[in-house]
Amino acid sequence: MSNRNIGIKDVAVAAGVSVTTVSHVLNEVSYARISPETRDKVRTIAEQLGYGPNRLAQALRTQRTGMLGLVSEDIATTPHAGRIILGAEEAAKARGYNLMIINTSGSASLESRQADVEALLERRVDGILYATMYHRNVELPANLGSLPSVLVDSVATGGDITAVIPDEEGGARAAVGALLEAGHTRVGFINNTDDVPATRQRLQAFRATLTEAGLDGDAAPVESEVSEVQGGYEAARRILAREDPPTGLFCYNDRMAMGAYRAAAELGLTIPADLSVVGFDDQELIAANLHPGLTTVALPHYEMGAWATEHLIDAVEGKTDLTLMALHPTILSCPLVRRDSITAPRQ
Repeated sequence: MSNRNIGIKDVAVAAGVSVTTVSHVLNEVSYARISPETRDKVRTIAEQLGYGPNRLAQALRTQRTGMLGLVSEDIATTPHAGRIILGAEEAAKARGYNLMIINTSGSASLESRQADVEALLERRVDGILYATMYHRNVELPANLGSLPSVLVDSVATGGDITAVIPDEEGGARAAVGALLEAGHTRVGFINNTDDVPATRQRLQAFRATLTEAGLDGDAAPVESEVSEVQGGYEAARRILAREDPPTGLFCYNDRMAMGAYRAAAELGLTIPADLSVVGFDDQELIAANLHPGLTTVALPHYEMGAWATEHLIDAVEGKTDLTLMALHPTILSCPLVRRDSITAPRQ
């Protein structure tokens, strides 16, 4: 018997259960009282026989298409944030859903972004993920609220849509804490100039962590520049030219840390013997390839994409209420990734 002729009755006979049981298992009917052993047996036999539920019939019955939309602001072309898409795709596939991606510019007008959402609505997606390339507050298209929706790495200006964001404060505390644990008491911060949550929260955590360690966090040196390699270089030149320069340097991101490496080399400083450096992002093409490897904080891009997709599907299937979750954004941890750019300061 060829796979194309396999029907639900064949699976039921092979598994020794009723057709209804097979239907409930393969369609993931949550209220059906079926033991985990039976569910596993039915799924295994269905896979062996090459049988899968009729997606068209499912769509007609449930009024769902099995498609999710993802509106991404530049992240499809941003290497370190593209893991949001990977996390979303893998979580969707595991639940039997497909992902349709529309990439838009972060500077696109509200009307343009509304048109992107409308394009997904016309394709009858079951829910929408809206992801930004960095953590920020966003003004959302009004039509985004017409379907279950989850924000990734952003929070709505009105705060009325479920969101998942990175723990900026916790990540900064881990970065500064690593320098303190190594024995540094003169610690500086190279910060970003953009008015975004990460800029504010990382600075606040930097000062608070130093203060809690018995140091003067408010007096600790801070230099701000555009968060690129050149900005990191210029800020590092200024902060290291101070009369009593820091021996430990926390950088807003890995690109700025790369600039700090260049500044230290020009000043005759060796990392980490003369200057310990820690970054933020764990950007794959930078952190592991600097010499020495950069100790940094990892942003949970993959985890945010997967978390958002899981909860979006739960909402689509009526298993959770996104309205209640929208009251406060979910915050995912930013773990420290240790490499070789930190050591004890010279005596």
